[in-house]
Amino acid sequence: MKLWSSVFCATWFIVGSSCSANVLADTLVGQKNDGVIIDKQHNMQAKAETTRFAPGSCEIGIYRLEERSFVTLTKGDRGFNYTFSDGLIGNTQDANALVECGRETVRVFGKQVWHQQKIRESNVQFESHGVTLAGRLLEAPDAGKTTPLVVFAHGSEDSGWIDRAADPYQMVGRGVSAFVFDKRGTGKSKGEYTQNFPLLADDLVAAANEAKRQAKGRFGRFGLLGLSQGGWIAPLASERAQAEFLGIGFGLAVDIAEQDAAKVQKELKDRGYGADVLAQAQMITDVTAKLVKTAYKEGLDELADIQKRFVKEPWFAAIKGGYSGVYLNISVEDLRKNGLPMFDRLGVDWSQNPMHVLENVKAPQFWAFAEDDRQAPIAISLERLRKLRTQGHDITIHIFPNADHGILNYIQAADLSRKSTRIAAGYYDLMADWAKGQINVKYGDAYRH
Repeated sequence: MKLWSSVFCATWFIVGSSCSANVLADTLVGQKNDGVIIDKQHNMQAKAETTRFAPGSCEIGIYRLEERSFVTLTKGDRGFNYTFSDGLIGNTQDANALVECGRETVRVFGKQVWHQQKIRESNVQFESHGVTLAGRLLEAPDAGKTTPLVVFAHGSEDSGWIDRAADPYQMVGRGVSAFVFDKRGTGKSKGEYTQNFPLLADDLVAAANEAKRQAKGRFGRFGLLGLSQGGWIAPLASERAQAEFLGIGFGLAVDIAEQDAAKVQKELKDRGYGADVLAQAQMITDVTAKLVKTAYKEGLDELADIQKRFVKEPWFAAIKGGYSGVYLNISVEDLRKNGLPMFDRLGVDWSQNPMHVLENVKAPQFWAFAEDDRQAPIAISLERLRKLRTQGHDITIHIFPNADHGILNYIQAADLSRKSTRIAAGYYDLMADWAKGQINVKYGDAYRH
């Protein structure tokens, strides 16, 4: 599972934002911020409440300073993760954490007391292909016939989203009802974990039906939000779920093999390799694509030749991609005898062509991209979405500069490693406004494409 965490969660089968590393709060203290939570004008609003804080256990939910500013708490691998409405992130167990838990409150910056917002929470179970899946509907108490409702399709991570994902709570904090569910084989859901997109799309349709049943009479516009790998799954489910709109966050309009090839190219370009090496790398990813798409019936002899020819080249070891790096570092004999169980058991349908799917999506689409996305390079997707737009498809695109996968701003070290610092300002506002059908002009540093 270590290989899964380090390779798949960061590369193949695009991951959801919950894979992002927690950010140490001390990297944020004193940081200039575009949001309102550290604006001095709001200190007065919290002044009267600073004496009413009593430390207590953390509780999942939304905590507000006032109407505009809030912070969400969700479970993390350790402690609780916090996500402010302007994008600041961290963990309650970080050194110099910005958030301390209290009794139905949190203390922010050691002095402001923010109170828990009441939420209508409905925990449900529903069936898909004979498997029981767990879901949760989150609504503000005043949700009504004009309140948008979204259902999330999350990324490739093998952990559940109930209790752990900030995105649904960020939507509720902005007046959008949200339904989140644990994918089959994760969290509280039954079944086997899979990356079979058609099956996951069927599960998403079942989730959409359950969400609408639970929220009957308390929602207006209905849509799907697919994040990362969910960007492949949500379009597959869109028509059957009767989605009125579709939102994709850091997803792709290329297939899995194309993603792998693009990622390898970006890895080598970032390290300064030229056209000759990039051409060799393209040949290599053509072979690894052949391997996976034919279930090892083709490409093994070519792989053996590649390993022999390039193993001593310095750029060869730099290749990771989505899956190519794994195949380059395993013996061909082992593949002939055993395949690669950690990949083979996932039930991937390699025939899936996202462009064929997107050509048949009738609902208006919104795409949010990270300009510097390493896991999901965006150039080909942008080109293909532009083409769909010329064919009459209703597609809106925003790109967040200086952001990596998950729409995460980052600091890059000399060795090219990156440390996430925050969710890009404006991202959550943009997704919520799309659900409301009222896109505005300015969302942080994002620009419309």
